[in-house]
Amino acid sequence: MLIILFGVILLGWVSVAVLGTMAYFLGEQSKPIHERNWRAASFERLSESITNRKINYAERIPAFTIDS
Repeated sequence: MLIILFGVILLGWVSVAVLGTMAYFLGEQSKPIHERNWRAASFERLSESITNRKINYAERIPAFTIDS
């Protein structure tokens, strides 16, 4: 009985971790991005592998002003 309880707790913890990670990266893909992270290849790869969605740069705006 105790093993079943630990199994359920572990399954719940893993489920929450996976859902939280997906929610974080889905949110990060759509909010404004800072200059230091603009077109960061490592974030793109990680985000796309976790959410299975490409980043739409038409929705994503820079959080900095571009001076010409």
